[in-house]
Amino acid sequence: MNTTLASGSVSELAPGVRRLVAPNAGMMTGPGTNTYLLGVRDVAVIDPGPAIDSHVDAIVNAAGLGLRWVLVTHTHPDHSPAATLLARRTGAALLGHPAPAGQHQDATFHPDRVLADGDVLSVGEFELDVIHTPGHASNHLCFLHSQLQWLFTGDHIINGSTVVIDPPDGNMADYLQSLEKLKGFEIAAIAPGHGDIIRAPYAAIDWIISHRLEREDKVAVAVAANADLTTHELVVCVYKDVDTALYDVAERSLLAHLEKLEQERRVVRRGGRWWIRDTRPDV
Repeated sequence: MNTTLASGSVSELAPGVRRLVAPNAGMMTGPGTNTYLLGVRDVAVIDPGPAIDSHVDAIVNAAGLGLRWVLVTHTHPDHSPAATLLARRTGAALLGHPAPAGQHQDATFHPDRVLADGDVLSVGEFELDVIHTPGHASNHLCFLHSQLQWLFTGDHIINGSTVVIDPPDGNMADYLQSLEKLKGFEIAAIAPGHGDIIRAPYAAIDWIISHRLEREDKVAVAVAANADLTTHELVVCVYKDVDTALYDVAERSLLAHLEKLEQERRVVRRGGRWWIRDTRPDV
């Protein structure tokens, strides 16, 4: 089977599962956003990606006359804007969660059906279990293919990198809880929104949780050693292992870690500066 990650070509990954990579490769998207096509006679598309005409054309050509449903894991602009274009061209139904308020959201996505945690989508040739996985985005969903036990994870889990948790919509505590939640399902493989198939799903989930908690420990140590600093000043202390070109992005995840620690009453914030709670004067 062809499993190339090059944009523009359709790869068959398993019986009834195809992947089409959007032509939006970049620092934050890797090879590009993975669009998945499930089924042959009645087709469901997961994450049609950005509103790029050539990519929409490729999805329509690959799906043929069978396109019935467009599923969106979340409404970040590299995952959902093409959904509305597909619906207009094909009459396919849109399924997912509407965009939350805030920046970096696709406000054009208006689902015909709002999915809830625990919903089951029976689409002829297969079934999908709907799993609400907030953290990277408050409206994030994963879809578990019941027959294959493949989990389509959007940006909750990607291959080759960790995702940015960007407050206020991104929430680190929710993200870690959602990762733990997934361990309660039978998963044979992870089909991520970026990068190739992950064949050791539980090891990948455990690694992400461990990595995030290790980073959290570094954050707590950095605040203890460098009290009264802003996130912009702390990022240098916490992300010494990261390319400085990524510091603006890293600062968003740093804030997510700090907000989790603040929620747990381990740190305190005053005027945009951070302290370990028991060392901050007048706290």
